[in-house]
Amino acid sequence: MNHDIVIRGGTLVDGSGAEPVAGDLAVKDGRISALGAVAGKGELEIDARDRIVTPGFVDIHTHLDAQMGWDPDMTPVSWHGVTTALIGNCGMTFAPCRPEDRELLAGMMETVEDIPKQAILSGLAWDWEHYGEYLDSIEKLGTAVNVAGMVGHAAVRYYVMGERSFADDATADEVERMTAIVGRSLDDGAWGFSTNRFAPHRAPDGRSIPGTFAAVSELQTIAAAVGGKDGLMQAVGADFDVLKAIADAARSRVLFSYALEIYDDGDTLEMGAAAVPDAETGRRAAASLDSLCGERDITAIAHVRGSGFVLGLQSNLPAQGGAWDRLAALDLGGRPAAIADAATAEELVREARQDGAGRVRPERCFYMGAGETPDYTGEASLADQAAAAGEHWSETFLRLSRETGGRALFNYRMFAGSLEAQARLFESDHLYPGLGDAGAHVSQIMDAGWPSFMLSHWHRETGFYSLARVIERMTSGPARVVGLNDRGILREGMAADVNVIDLGRVAELQPRLVHDFPGGAPRYIQQARGFDATIVNGRLSLRDGKSTGERSGQVLRRGTP
Repeated sequence: MNHDIVIRGGTLVDGSGAEPVAGDLAVKDGRISALGAVAGKGELEIDARDRIVTPGFVDIHTHLDAQMGWDPDMTPVSWHGVTTALIGNCGMTFAPCRPEDRELLAGMMETVEDIPKQAILSGLAWDWEHYGEYLDSIEKLGTAVNVAGMVGHAAVRYYVMGERSFADDATADEVERMTAIVGRSLDDGAWGFSTNRFAPHRAPDGRSIPGTFAAVSELQTIAAAVGGKDGLMQAVGADFDVLKAIADAARSRVLFSYALEIYDDGDTLEMGAAAVPDAETGRRAAASLDSLCGERDITAIAHVRGSGFVLGLQSNLPAQGGAWDRLAALDLGGRPAAIADAATAEELVREARQDGAGRVRPERCFYMGAGETPDYTGEASLADQAAAAGEHWSETFLRLSRETGGRALFNYRMFAGSLEAQARLFESDHLYPGLGDAGAHVSQIMDAGWPSFMLSHWHRETGFYSLARVIERMTSGPARVVGLNDRGILREGMAADVNVIDLGRVAELQPRLVHDFPGGAPRYIQQARGFDATIVNGRLSLRDGKSTGERSGQVLRRGTP
């Protein structure tokens, strides 16, 4: 038998949690056609000796809803082994939407998710009103990664209630209309419904987005309809009581975002240096999560490493004031020259020393290094480095920026500030690592490389996860949460989404700022090393870390094979 692709001599890690085995893998007509000792030839043969062969990774927290319109390669997730992305998280979607409301939805996506409004308005076709039509529009694009979508509460509520959607309770008729729209969206291919109860997520006029203050009974009614169609309910900012109410009404799968610095038994902790969790905090949070879930099908998702803000001359500056504002007004070419001037540097330091001038806490800010790969695990903060050098922290920031020609980046760990605490949290079977937010906060963070960090840190360097377990956490586990039944496992007949990985080399590379969004808007990107090949629906999408130009991703619709 001839095959389209044969991957020879690799270590097969099938995604189920079973121990790896040596063998070949063959692909024919978009499906896995054989495993083990494969006879026959492939039109393409890939030598996988000393490599692991895994299912493609499933990223269940992205905001690539807009970026697909102008970046069908869906970078950077496609560089890190992701073959399926779940969009429509956090209540934020572009459908349903009347033509006159497009600017409002684009503006909310900008203020909540840091995706430039003008890029959204100019980079998408906007040839839809209802959610199924939005999926049709995406399908015309052709993408490098499979897309599964949810319909968002903010869009649905505004579509039904207009301006009243921001703060008013819905009438019984309005709840019925919203529920019908959500049901239609699932019938047209959405995998679920997302909601957002995080009050700091605001519309351009400063109001919390629609749905933030919706009555729990509204969510329960929608959840019952979603669960009746075996759909997924996703939430951000919901406390444990709300999550219980949603799960009990849905009697289906519920997914929510969990951060130790914000959530611990549903309570809010004070941000700042004192809020860095310890191992006991992680254990307690894992126990609280397990108690919340009980017999309910609730899954949490959390960051795999410190996250919150990326600082450096490339984009965001750590202080404010006249001199800092003038520095911010310069482009990347002008900023290194400016800080090389002794008088300017002195003025910047003087301003940074003033009370209230700092935009970050230096004890939570960490230099990512100047090497090929970023240092995400260092324990010496910017404050520690400054103290060791006998400098003010702003002097250390400027010195490292000068030494690297303006390329120095600093990771402000607002979330997942302690890897030890995250490890204890990850001990819960109800928790999946991820929360990369790909496509969102594009000039503020760069967490889309989380699968590479899972392999390099949580498996190879620390051994926290076994190889079988770390792959299961990124493949069959999240696929089940979405409801996908033909991906996430290496088995005959399954969709041929496959990675070939050099485990000894895999790593994230240093983030860098580019201006490749519509209108030249900036975003951080991050490439990877160690990914020999990624196959999406049986076609080679990435080879030796570079996109092939093949865009064989599919819009995956609920209820279809």
